[in-house]
Amino acid sequence: AEFDKDKTKYTQSLGCWHGFVGQQKLISIKKHFGSTDKKYLYLSGWMVAALRSEFGPLPDQSMHEKTTVASLVKELYTFLRQADARELGMLFRELDAAREAGDSAKEAEVQNAIDNHETHVVPIIADIDAGFGNAEATYLMAKQMIEAGACCIQIENQVSDEKQCGHQDGKVTVPHADFLSKINAVRLAFLELGVDDGVIVARTDSLGAGLTQK
Repeated sequence: AEFDKDKTKYTQSLGCWHGFVGQQKLISIKKHFGSTDKKYLYLSGWMVAALRSEFGPLPDQSMHEKTTVASLVKELYTFLRQADARELGMLFRELDAAREAGDSAKEAEVQNAIDNHETHVVPIIADIDAGFGNAEATYLMAKQMIEAGACCIQIENQVSDEKQCGHQDGKVTVPHADFLSKINAVRLAFLELGVDDGVIVARTDSLGAGLTQK
């Protein structure tokens, strides 16, 4: 809503391919901006293909394992919670030191920081490429992602087994009805897991497509 009113109010996310990378980004963001409000992490499919596949470095063509992205979502949240534990641990040590020194002003200041601690745990957008198969496969994969903690699923309208990197030409897109069935499948996964406000990023590659299936 803020972006619709003022185009300078865009949100910016940073791609990440490892829990430690995501953790360090959020620590840096919090130090720089003083807050993690409206910040999030973007889990890029091409980064997973290039850096996390057990097959080795791969192009962005959905050839990596289906479970890799959900595993990375879990890993990221583990590292983000660790950042919270580290920061709170430092604050509690400061609190103990202030009490031992009898510095009531410092004690109140640190206690306030603890009481109003802002978490490093932020929403994660998980890129599931073209859904890794038909609508049922998309549903199963989305469900796994949401269970891992993803609150936003990004999906594109390419043919799964002809998937090309978004920066390349020669993409093959599916008919609107097929893409809508996959969007509905993701929505169903959210609803079945009790998430009423899950977000879906529906990306079209139509402008870069050389062929539409059927």
